[in-house]
Amino acid sequence: MKLSLPSHSKLLKPNFLFGVATASFQIEGGAADRLPCIWDTFCQIKGKIKDQSNGDVACDHYHRWQQDVELIDDLGVDAYRLSISWPRVMDQNGKLLSKGVDFYRRLLDSLNERQIKPFVTLYHWDLPQHHENKGGWLRRETAYHFADYADKISAALGDRVYSYATLNEPFCSAYLGYEVGIHAPGLASKNYGKKAAHHLLLGHGLAMKALNANSPDSLNGIVLNFTPCYPRSNNEADKKAALQADDHFNQWYIQPIMEGRYPTLLDALPEAQKPDIQAGDLETIATPLDFLGVNYYSRAVYQADNEQGFIQMPPQPPLTDIGWEIYPQGMVELLMDLNHRYRLPPVYITENGAAMADQLANDQVADWDRIEYLQDHLNAVDIALSQGVDIRGYFAWSLMDNFEWAEGYSKRFGIVYVDYASQQRVVKNSGLAYKALISNRANP
Repeated sequence: MKLSLPSHSKLLKPNFLFGVATASFQIEGGAADRLPCIWDTFCQIKGKIKDQSNGDVACDHYHRWQQDVELIDDLGVDAYRLSISWPRVMDQNGKLLSKGVDFYRRLLDSLNERQIKPFVTLYHWDLPQHHENKGGWLRRETAYHFADYADKISAALGDRVYSYATLNEPFCSAYLGYEVGIHAPGLASKNYGKKAAHHLLLGHGLAMKALNANSPDSLNGIVLNFTPCYPRSNNEADKKAALQADDHFNQWYIQPIMEGRYPTLLDALPEAQKPDIQAGDLETIATPLDFLGVNYYSRAVYQADNEQGFIQMPPQPPLTDIGWEIYPQGMVELLMDLNHRYRLPPVYITENGAAMADQLANDQVADWDRIEYLQDHLNAVDIALSQGVDIRGYFAWSLMDNFEWAEGYSKRFGIVYVDYASQQRVVKNSGLAYKALISNRANP
């Protein structure tokens, strides 16, 4: 089985970027050479991580980065999306740590030497623990600390970065981390979610101003995850429930960025749940983007509920190994809906992929299910492009198997298999198929 696209596909044009993506806490390890972050603390809480693991070593990328850059280069991708570990590059007093900064400089230089465009995410969930001790994203000052970090690290990295994203998936940071507590820092209160979200988005807007000043030639934007919301039935109550869920989980994060206002559900929130929106905040959040990163994995189906307004239904087969419905049509409809609703900047699909029950046998991983998933979603991108959505690139999640947050090492998303005991990397069949698709672009 191989990945293929029609010869007229815009994905096969030279200016369309194919990449792979990772995140610092998930792959780096090297915990002794950075300050603690909220995920270090969260991993120590009994029952929070499925396999009771942590990110102390992970894929040991911190020590094996040269090998990993060679691996990325061998895949033939145009771009590599990585994240900076805030606690690796800055101390408790806001001073840059030279050892951490030099690590990323060497990594970026190596990528640029190979003409692999670095897409850098400044915050992929690893908030320094000392900031969480003072209130984390529930504290307005954290937004300003984040902007200070963005200012200093972007100045230190110079012209090495092709693209900066301020935040990765603020929904996950705010909702999963502060409202339902299944991600770090593990707080769980409806009074916290929207407040944390506002400070994250404020931090994004403030950081955008710093990036535009220090790195005006890079593409500067944000990465948002979207789970499109579908009604269980065609009755009006279920359709209203799906729209309410969409406002809470999707529009809450993009609408203030695109339009400088939150969805109207803001007015209906109990006072205890409302964020503290101060003068100028929404204008800052709506700082224009050079690009929007879109992460898509699955959809969600909702039905009306008299008490909560909406409840999510169990996902229906086919499912990935993590239990998410495989629904590529949702990607088409999401992209077209966003394009219709907002005046979007250029879009990059910054994450898309699937956890599958991979087995290593005879130095091979025959992950045909993942190849089928990637094929169907690349087709979805192609359809959205043909319908007028300005999509400039696609990043497979993930380059390699890694620490999958609350799932620990029990789920594998990589197109490269990692044996965690030996740290051996083996390119899966999906990785070989992805490489072949990219290398055949010149002769589609």
